[in-house]
Amino acid sequence: MSKSRILWSVAVFLSDDTAQDLVEYSLLLAFVALAGAAAFIGMGTSINLLWTAANNRLAAANSGS
Repeated sequence: MSKSRILWSVAVFLSDDTAQDLVEYSLLLAFVALAGAAAFIGMGTSINLLWTAANNRLAAANSGS
């Protein structure tokens, strides 16, 4: 293979952007998944505290105090 043919092949490869959309959407999907996971982890403590408070109030109402 000649040097000019190799350079031409590399130039064609570097200028080909047919899969660019797929890469961008994959990165966007990964970002959304990570943001969702972070939100669920962050809300876990708040939901646990809310559930505990509701449980304590129901237990207190049930005991009559």
